[in-house]
Order: sequence, then structure tokens, then C-alpha cells
Amino acid sequence: MASAPAAPAPGPDLLVRGAHAAMTGLGGDLARAGAVDIRIRDGRISELGRLDAFPGERVLDASGCVVYPGWVNTHHHLFQSVLKAVPAGINAPLSQWLVEVTGRYRHRIDAEALRVAARIGLVELMLSGCTTVADHHYLYYPEIGYDGAEILFSAAEELGLRFVLCRGGMTRPQPGFEQDTPPELRPERVEDIIADVERLASRHHDASPHSMRRIVMAPTTPTYRVRPEELTMMARAARAMGLRLHTHLSENQDYLRYFREAHDRTPVEFCADREWIGPDVWFAHLCHVSEAEISLMARSGTGIAHCPASNARLGSGIAPAPAMAAAGMPVSLAVDGAASNEAADMISEAHLAWLVHRAARGVDRFDGGADAVSAEDVIGWGTAGGARVLGLDTGALEPGRAADLAIYSLDDPRYLGLHDPAIGPVVAGGRPRLRSLLVGGREVVRDGAIPGLDLEELGAQARAVVGSMMQ
Repeated sequence: MASAPAAPAPGPDLLVRGAHAAMTGLGGDLARAGAVDIRIRDGRISELGRLDAFPGERVLDASGCVVYPGWVNTHHHLFQSVLKAVPAGINAPLSQWLVEVTGRYRHRIDAEALRVAARIGLVELMLSGCTTVADHHYLYYPEIGYDGAEILFSAAEELGLRFVLCRGGMTRPQPGFEQDTPPELRPERVEDIIADVERLASRHHDASPHSMRRIVMAPTTPTYRVRPEELTMMARAARAMGLRLHTHLSENQDYLRYFREAHDRTPVEFCADREWIGPDVWFAHLCHVSEAEISLMARSGTGIAHCPASNARLGSGIAPAPAMAAAGMPVSLAVDGAASNEAADMISEAHLAWLVHRAARGVDRFDGGADAVSAEDVIGWGTAGGARVLGLDTGALEPGRAADLAIYSLDDPRYLGLHDPAIGPVVAGGRPRLRSLLVGGREVVRDGAIPGLDLEELGAQARAVVGSMMQ
């Protein structure tokens, strides 16, 4: 396999000084670092504590701010950033929504629409404090005419974000379009998917712990879109290339019925039978799982991309993430696509994750309650938990980790009056202003703005794309 492009040089050495509080993303007593200064060397955190500036050292003033690790979003569909609030799908359950939104509009996503959608989604995530994005991109079909992966990687590189491309695809037609299948919904051959993943890995995949680019094998779903024997082929091919595995699973009750009727297995058992389980695997959603399935995933190190907002929006259910975390499963947070989560940012996701499990009394036999999940838990899921499922050495404020930091200024009226400002972004929600967002020590957001980004122009491009779709 050819070498992936070299990672960009780390940002300049600097000292983040004067923060009111820092949340580390770590568990237990280590979750809060207090009012610490953070020294950055060669793109990594080198020291935390009460620190004096070295002669000539750049100082980033964080006075009055709270510092978090950069959020790690482990499951997105960036192309959906131009499919928000489609009327035919706004009140539809998942099965109908898939037909009315992603099925009916796929042919409208050309290279320019994808470029604009990717930029919208990445900017929205950045301004919430997100530094790493794993995008499950499944807009592939024979003779597509453009390379979506190149568009997505270029958009992320221009903005300075870490980007993980989960290369999706299907080998069976989408339900609802089996007859007279339009070109954009025609399936690929499994051999062609594997070959393209190998091509992408040779161009982009960097397995180093502070990588800026990764490739993942990610068929769209193991239910209706891929034949059972092909899952095993994909798993073995990915592992031979040193790649991770990702897909949707157990998103709603339809998944459970399908696997019972077609295979007489639970979804997780079915995947395990086909080698889709282990510390290099994570599933999106998992709203409906049994205690036995949680135990199986926990023992194997299989993770979850927890998407509470999208799951609530589609009426799919609530993943028992607290029970999964208690069992030892790697739990991460994700926004899913903007077509089923019109506010696809990590602060909104963390705020809902903090709330929804408290209301989940008796959901799939997993209890909620006012103490179901803490703000510290949610921060850990969305930062260190995300880094764990992606295999990155990011997501936490501790020496040696990549210097991916979100520095929030809580000066909006929404955050005034907080007795514990350190957890304000999670418990109050909204969009706290970023004093600074660092990726590998490089500043990519400053004083709530992305240097060089023309938001008015992006807005005009978005309106033009949406307008053309509605014609």
C-alpha cells in the first residue's frame, strides 16, 4: 500500500493561560482539572498546572473561559447538510424518511452540492468545538462521475480538521426502489467497494495516533443493503489493510424484526457471526439491544456512536448508553445527518444526551432517572470516548495527547448565573462563543469566527443549492 500524505506541521508552541476551569474528558476523579494552564509543544499537550510563560512563548489568554478537549463526532452524513427540514420527511419515521429524503434527493447531490454541504456541516461542527469528524459517506453508485472522498477530504483540510472517511455503499438496491432502479440507487459489486477502499487507503489513510486522515470500511447497513457473506469479505479485507469497521445497526424495531425473521438472530449476534465485532468496530445508533448483546459488545470492545437527537427526531428510540458505559463498552457521541437532525452540532448533541436518559424510565428495560448520566459522563463520551472508537490519541486534556482544545467564553446571557460554569456548555446547551479552537495546536477558530471563511458567501451557495433541489 502506498504512503498516505504527510500530516501538516503542528501549530506553534504556546501557553493557554488563565482558564476558569478545564474538563479533561477522562473519567472519575480525573474528569476535572480545575483552573489550570495548558502548555503545548509540537502539537501535543506537554504540561498542565499553574504555569509561567517562557521567554518569547506565545500566550493564549483564556481568562474567564472553560476549556474542553475538542469534540470527536463519530458518525455523520455531511451530504445531508443541504437536506434539512425536507417537508415530506419532517414527521416521517425512519423507513419512510429514507425513501422521501435520502432516496428521492440522492440524484440532486452532484459534486458542487456535496462541496457546499460538506463545508456547511464542517463549519457548523467547528463552531460548536468539534475537532474530529467521522463521516459515513454512502453516495456511491457505478459510474458516479465524481470522487466524493476527494471533495470531503479537501473540505476538511481547508478548515484544518481531523477527518475520518467511513466509505459506505450497498450491494443490494435500497428498499422502495427495487423496481426500475434509478442510476444513483444502483448497487455496486462488493469487489468494487473493496477495491475503492484500498485505493482510498493508499491515498489518505494515516494509522499514526495523531492522524489527520483515516479510512474506514463502512457498508451502509448489514440488513437490507449488503448480503451476509459479503460482510465477512469486507471485514477480512479491511483488517488486512489495517482499517476499522463501521455501520448502522439496531436503529429501530424494524431491524430486530428483520433479523429475527430472516436470520433467527439478534442484530449483534448476526454481525458477530460475520466477524463484525471487536475493538476495531463501532456501530451507529443501537437503540434497541438486549443485555446479552451489550455484554457481547463490552467483552469484545465493540463501540457505539450514540446519536440521541437523530434517534429522537425519527422516533427510533433511545440507545441505553449509560448501561453500555457501565458494562465497559466504548461509548461515543455523534450528530448523524442534518436531514434527521437539523441542529447537527456537538453542543446540542451533548445537551440532549445529558437530558434524554433521565427521561428514559423503562425504555427497553433500562432505567433512567435524574442521576442516569452526569455532565462529566457526556463530556467523556463526546471526547475521549470518540477518540477511543476511532483509535486516535486525542480527546483528552493530559500530557502526550494531541492539543485539540475548545476554549469557550460563557459571556452569552444563557450562561450567566451558573454556579458551576465548567459544565455550562453541556447543561445549558446553546452555542457558547469559542475564544479559540485548536487542532494539533493550530488555531482554526478565533473569537467565534473561522479565519478566511466568508459566511455570507457560504449562505448564498447553500441557498442556491437548496433552490435548485426544490425546482
